[in-house]
Amino acid sequence: MSTDTSDVLVDLTDGVLRITIDRPARMNSVTIETLNAAADTLDKHVGDAAVRVVLLTGSGRAFCTGADLSTVGDVSGPPDGSTIDAANRLVAALRAFPRPVVAAVNGPAAGVGVSLALGADLTVATESSYLLLAFTKIGLMPDGGATALVAASVGRARALKMALLAERLPAVEAFEAGLIAQVFPDATFAEDVEGLVRGLVDGPSDAFAATKTAINDATLGQLEPAFARERAGQLDLLAAAAFAEGVDAFLNKRPAVFRR
Repeated sequence: MSTDTSDVLVDLTDGVLRITIDRPARMNSVTIETLNAAADTLDKHVGDAAVRVVLLTGSGRAFCTGADLSTVGDVSGPPDGSTIDAANRLVAALRAFPRPVVAAVNGPAAGVGVSLALGADLTVATESSYLLLAFTKIGLMPDGGATALVAASVGRARALKMALLAERLPAVEAFEAGLIAQVFPDATFAEDVEGLVRGLVDGPSDAFAATKTAINDATLGQLEPAFARERAGQLDLLAAAAFAEGVDAFLNKRPAVFRR
């Protein structure tokens, strides 16, 4: 069964619910509609016995490069939390889904793309991919639960370095730091991911569900509070001059100047 809605491809075959962000021309940057379509898909299949594993990935060269800044519009108006709410909804749905969720990071994961990748239970990546908390480059803070998801895996010092300096973290280093589960060679990535997924499909689904819930409850108790903290902070930052400068610099492909 395959469907296509709001730049999200959905396929349910042989126990695998594949959700693919399909905006390759925009490096799979997401809109409110994209995020909600993916979350709607998960909500629709909660309790569906045909689903034994969820696989989240992106089309083309990227996994997800964050929110689509080309759709921001007039930044002088009141800040809008709709995109934040949609991202939080999707990350929460990934965490709560009662079957293993695999994120196949096939290229850059930036901004809220990092949150989507780490919201999965098993995050695997190509050797050439990287993770980037790019928010401070446009005068914002991490959202989508990233402040909890990253710190839960790599600790405060590494999380702050990633968030404050907005440096690329290559997939190999992300694996070595304990941020992601596995790195596969680019040339065999599709086959390696398929092998991982098939092993989960053939495994004990109820035991996987109980294990997932127990470990997530033990390690991600700060996820819901993080959603609220990030939303409040982000709304303040969206109304600030630094965000307007960051967006203009990004769209015009120039360095941002935050201190004049």
